[in-house]
Amino acid sequence: MGTELLAIGLNHQSASISLREKLAFPGEVLARALADARKTLDPLAPEQALLSTCNRTELYLAGNKADMIIPKAESWLSDYAKYELSDLKKHLYLHRNNETVRHIFRVASGLDSMVLGEPQILGQVKLAARQAHASGNLGTNLHHLFQRAFFVAKDVRSNTEIGSQSVSIAAASVKIAQQIFGNLSETKILFIGAGDMIQLCLPHYIEQNPIEIVIANRNIENSRPLAKSYGGSTVSLGKLHSILHQFDVIISCTASTLPIVGLGMVQSALKKRRNRPFVLIDLAIPRDIEPEIQMLDNVFIYSLDDIGKLVHRNLENRHSAIAKAEEIIEANVLTFEKWKAGREQIPLIKQLAKHSEVIQENEVSSALKKLTKNDTIENVLKSLARGISQKYLHGAYHLLQSETESSNEEVAKWVKKIYRLNPSYKEDYEKKPDK
Repeated sequence: MGTELLAIGLNHQSASISLREKLAFPGEVLARALADARKTLDPLAPEQALLSTCNRTELYLAGNKADMIIPKAESWLSDYAKYELSDLKKHLYLHRNNETVRHIFRVASGLDSMVLGEPQILGQVKLAARQAHASGNLGTNLHHLFQRAFFVAKDVRSNTEIGSQSVSIAAASVKIAQQIFGNLSETKILFIGAGDMIQLCLPHYIEQNPIEIVIANRNIENSRPLAKSYGGSTVSLGKLHSILHQFDVIISCTASTLPIVGLGMVQSALKKRRNRPFVLIDLAIPRDIEPEIQMLDNVFIYSLDDIGKLVHRNLENRHSAIAKAEEIIEANVLTFEKWKAGREQIPLIKQLAKHSEVIQENEVSSALKKLTKNDTIENVLKSLARGISQKYLHGAYHLLQSETESSNEEVAKWVKKIYRLNPSYKEDYEKKPDK
């Protein structure tokens, strides 16, 4: 069999948040992980790409020996997560060939997201492709797969209503805060981090006219323009312990590999707040907020999975859009399959071309010798044409005469097709040459 395409991973449907954060690849470790994946899986799988988001980690591979690649890739994921392989496999899914193509098309289009139709996933898939390319892990097969996925995602978003009426993670987090405080105009809000998710959240919270917004970030200079654009201020992450008690709603999403808000920090803040409640919304993977905090009274902590349950209720309204999106995806799965099948025939096409050149060279050489013997040009050309056609027909003659009765029927069908002998093609080979 030719090159196989594989996708091995887990997502919000197959694994808990505690497992997903073990298998997350934050920005600073992704390049090293890709290098390690290539070292481990090449030459079995010379092409690798790694998609790591808050809700999924997926390893995309291309190689010729899938049955050897799969256990090696699963072991690599298990080693990285420091998670028993037998337990991890209960949460991993595996897609092969067309299933892989269909899966990445659905992922890029937002059909497999926690929030149906959310647009951020396409940017994350593009980032995964860029990172794999920059690390030298992206070959022809995965490159074409990702490029086709980008095309499909654009088609789905342009020609269906899959993204309309979608309740985003950012909007859903506001609804959760409102469940605790009601009107957020009487609250102070702290954002930890200044990345894409925080930037998506900010306008939703600004609409609620809070008393104050502050952005806590490792690099104050980087976050200052963002805070200023929303009428807020910035503070260093190092000051979190001393200011946390001032805020009613805290939204955190950083790329940190370790928790930023710990149990002790929150206990201290609660005392200063005299046990007035506050809401902690953790949108990061790995989590920014220690889960043990949920044991405390008057602290309402929500993870991505908690928010996912809220946004999932909006699914029923978009069944017709899903059906149309799936039609677009299926059509493009077939298109990609044809491209891949055509690519796998390139060696045979080159072999046929070389074989044809040898026949031509031999017959032309024979014709030139006849010309030197004063044979007429007409006889030489007829002999040249006869010689070339006989060489091309020899294989068909041989098969038709040597096959058994049952297989002879199949051979005859293909001979008619290859040499265009069906009645509909009759005019092609009976057409007289132009004078």
